[in-house]
Amino acid sequence: MEGTQSVSLVLLLPLLLPLGPAWHAAAQRCPQTCVCDNSRRHVACRHQNLTEVPNVIPELTQRLDLQGNMLRVIPPAAFRELPYLTHLDLRHCQVEQVAEGAFRGLGRLLLLNLASNRLRSLPQEALDGLGSLQRLELEGNMLEELRPGTFGALGALATLNLAHNALVYLPAMAFQGLTRARWLQLAHNALSVLAPEALAGLPALRRLSLHHNELQALPGAALAQARALARLELGHNPFTYVGEEDGLALPGLRELALDHGALQALEPRAFARCPRLHTLDLRGNQLAGLRPLQGPGQLRRLRLQGNPLWCGCRARPLLEWLARARVRSDGACTGPRRLRGEALDALRPSDLRCAGGRPEAEEEAEEEERRRAAARPRGPAGAPGEADGAAGPCPRACACVPESRHSGCEGRGLQAVPRGFPGDTQLLDLRRNHFPVLPRAAFPGLGRLVSLHLQHCGIAELQAGALAGLGGLLYLYLSDNRLSGLSAAAFEGAPRLGYLYLERNRFGQVPGAALRALPSLFSLHLQGNGLGGLEPGDLAGLQALRWLYLSSNRIARVAPGALGPARELEKLHLDRNRLQEVPTGALEGLPALLELQLSGNPLEALPDGAFRPVGASLRHLFLNSSGLEQISPGAFAGLGPGLQSLYLQKNQLQAVPALPHLSQLELIDLSGNPFHCDCQLLPLHRWLTGLNLRVGATCASPPSARGQRVKAATAVFETCPGWAARKAKRTPATRPSARSSPRTGRRRRADKVGKEKGRL
Repeated sequence: MEGTQSVSLVLLLPLLLPLGPAWHAAAQRCPQTCVCDNSRRHVACRHQNLTEVPNVIPELTQRLDLQGNMLRVIPPAAFRELPYLTHLDLRHCQVEQVAEGAFRGLGRLLLLNLASNRLRSLPQEALDGLGSLQRLELEGNMLEELRPGTFGALGALATLNLAHNALVYLPAMAFQGLTRARWLQLAHNALSVLAPEALAGLPALRRLSLHHNELQALPGAALAQARALARLELGHNPFTYVGEEDGLALPGLRELALDHGALQALEPRAFARCPRLHTLDLRGNQLAGLRPLQGPGQLRRLRLQGNPLWCGCRARPLLEWLARARVRSDGACTGPRRLRGEALDALRPSDLRCAGGRPEAEEEAEEEERRRAAARPRGPAGAPGEADGAAGPCPRACACVPESRHSGCEGRGLQAVPRGFPGDTQLLDLRRNHFPVLPRAAFPGLGRLVSLHLQHCGIAELQAGALAGLGGLLYLYLSDNRLSGLSAAAFEGAPRLGYLYLERNRFGQVPGAALRALPSLFSLHLQGNGLGGLEPGDLAGLQALRWLYLSSNRIARVAPGALGPARELEKLHLDRNRLQEVPTGALEGLPALLELQLSGNPLEALPDGAFRPVGASLRHLFLNSSGLEQISPGAFAGLGPGLQSLYLQKNQLQAVPALPHLSQLELIDLSGNPFHCDCQLLPLHRWLTGLNLRVGATCASPPSARGQRVKAATAVFETCPGWAARKAKRTPATRPSARSSPRTGRRRRADKVGKEKGRL
């Protein structure tokens, strides 16, 4: 496979020590349906219709090939009798489930190939025990989601292949623990959203493949987490615009591919924070022009082939910049007529002279010719549109791209939804027009539409049946409009709708009646409205809902039972509202909740058991900037070792209780709190000292301790009662006698352990 990581001989030496006669003796156990290669210690049992792992494989086997069987389920410890395995191939085995601990005991395994199976999910501990694994192949499964922590045990992994799955969203910290990963393959999924911290925890990542997805805006915030990236592949995504505001900041990026999308505009400073960018691939987009890029001073290759480049007067700055910056480029002119077909790199700035020395006249002629070109059908010659959904003509004011099946009329000042789009259109972009009312059956003939963009259109009403006929619609963007309510029949005709964006409208309450028509709704965005609360019945019928975003409203109350219908809810964002207490009662009945956002609410205090209802499932808890002054000792009771991140920064906390039961924390942020470092804080100091984490807790008082880290302020706490006893208790276990040699100390400790085992 392209880019396969080679395994260092140094790493393999302990695994390849001569096993001698032991192998030959064990080889007598070779299963009848398999082929055993004694010299290479390989066993192959391909295409034998096996329904379970053979139990007579030689123990010293290093490579096991089981591809093409019918295993379906990998049970716990399925390979415990094969501790020397370094390569395991399970491709095309119809695997639907991998049990927790399925690979425990395979501490030497370097390559695990689970490609081309039927996996829809991976349990959190499915990959435990694979501490040496360097390459994991999960390509060609049906994975729809990644749970944070799934890959946490794979600290040595270099390559992770998740291409050709059904992923639609990457949650925060999806790849936490992959500190050595260098290549992450996520191509050919259905990704449309990346959480801002989706790529956090990947400090060594050099290559990221995200091509062939449904990303409609450059996920700059998420990409900025992977600051070591050198190669980024984002081609075949429906981007229409990239600008500096997208926030792409990758100081080491060398290659960026944005090819074969729907780009119509590229802002000059889009890559200003990518100073080492060398190659930029913009092939196959809809760029009619390009202004000189600012920032990437090392750019040497610009690929523009397949764009409708207009080589008129306004293209002269581009040619001058290419020559001055010594950037090689390709691409050909589509006009004006005298330059049509000319290669861009064969032109000189002087070739782009304006007719009669009047730029205005040239530009008027260009504009008229562009309008005529836009009015021509975009489909292939001799292939007019047909009623069965084939590509057809494009509305006059719009652009339709047959290759990507994307159509767009963004910002054209339209007063009504145009008719006549190609029947096979999958993405329709109508942003920044003016449609106060969407009438019934507003989108006829678009049964294959997957993504519909109606942001910033001044929409105040969706008439009943406005989406009639959109049976394949998955994504509906209605953000930044004037909607204050929705009729019960507003969404009829789009039963498969999974992602609904209603943020920054004028809703005063959740439009529950309309939402009942969406049994497949997966993600609901209602941020930035005027919601005052959440009541029972608001989410009735939304049993498939996983992500609920209610940030930046006026919510002062979440009633008990209001969230009950969404039992599968994994993510709940209630930040920047008016909650004065944790809605503990409303959290009852949410056994799958992984992430709870409560930051920016005026909470002030956390009572005992505030999060007990979701203690078993919660992984990420956000309480920052909440005005917290007090946390009760039992506030986090019920939160077990599964909690991975706890955000308490920017509050008014002078003390925090020790939390030793949160033993699996990967991140805790206590910065920006005015801690008072006296003996009452000693338990917190002890707990923090045992954590191998940077927590940011700093003493604000007394004056003698101001500015010191709570974790390191030993002088503050060594006079406290109990300090000496703790030190004495720790000394024998951590410091052998000065008179003993290191070897003697180790022997005595081993003897002590042996005696204790003997007493058990």
